[in-house]
Amino acid sequence: MRVTLKDIAEAAGVSVMTVSNVINGKSARVSTETIERVRRIIDERGYVPSASARSLAANQSRLVGLLVPAADEDSLAISPHNIAIIGQIERRLRKRGYHLLLRGVADTSEIGEALRSWSLDGAVLLGFLDEEIAGLRRQVTGATPVLAIDSYSANPLTTGVRSDDFTGARLAAEHLLSLGHRRIVFAGPSFTDVGVVHERFLGFQKAFEEAGLSTADCPVETLNTTHDNGVALGRRWLDTHPDATAVFATADILAIGIIEGMLEAGVDVPGQVSVVGFDDLDLSAYITPKLTTIAQDIVGKATHAVDRLLALVDGGDRPAEPLVLDVRLVTRNSTAPPR
Repeated sequence: MRVTLKDIAEAAGVSVMTVSNVINGKSARVSTETIERVRRIIDERGYVPSASARSLAANQSRLVGLLVPAADEDSLAISPHNIAIIGQIERRLRKRGYHLLLRGVADTSEIGEALRSWSLDGAVLLGFLDEEIAGLRRQVTGATPVLAIDSYSANPLTTGVRSDDFTGARLAAEHLLSLGHRRIVFAGPSFTDVGVVHERFLGFQKAFEEAGLSTADCPVETLNTTHDNGVALGRRWLDTHPDATAVFATADILAIGIIEGMLEAGVDVPGQVSVVGFDDLDLSAYITPKLTTIAQDIVGKATHAVDRLLALVDGGDRPAEPLVLDVRLVTRNSTAPPR
């Protein structure tokens, strides 16, 4: 049976209000002896304060929503990179005394419903397109603080945290160019003139420009970021890109699929084709060959996202600029000089 405040009060011989004050640290008018007695009984009885009651008292739900796109009625559009982010966000929120509510939404019009239905203190948007975030309006978000991860939208209603995508892709291309590769395939999802993939493409191009080269001979493979799509590309590599000696994939899961497909098709990695990814997922160090990739600071991204959002929840000013985190090249066995 659940232990209540009334049970603790009766055992301690004090009022329910006194017990509540001790639990919530409002014990200036309570004697030291009474405080110690109440705390001892709380420990003995295994009393756990009601989160909902404490939230009502503080006029906060202590809930932060993490909203992700719903691919369809049966699934959420969550990449391996975003799964890692979600785990770190939950961990950080737990340390800060908050709970995470994961919610899939079919389109941004449902964001307002999610914010209102669950009385969220704040919300994190993860995996949405920049045009979707740019279209958010005050009537949707209301007064609830909203933070967008990996967004390049300038919407003043959101603050943001993202990685330095431009520099990451430039580092990847520079590495391949330094090995002697010149015909390098850029593989990733379709992109517009703003967003993560666009920035990575610009960084890729910049490396060629700085080397006095052109990307004219570097094909672009447009495909959704899935392992299966990578496998399919790897299997048809010799037919589609017989002269290319390297590929830069905009996500590790795509690069891992490409390697698997190439090996099935008899393409030696890195002997015939070098492969570079982006993310530095744990899996990248366990596949064969181990994946050369651009490492994002996933822990830092989640930590800063939570801290920025909760600062807004506490009434802080919205930062004028997004926080951009450094990236680094991690060299492993999937890259080598062309034969």
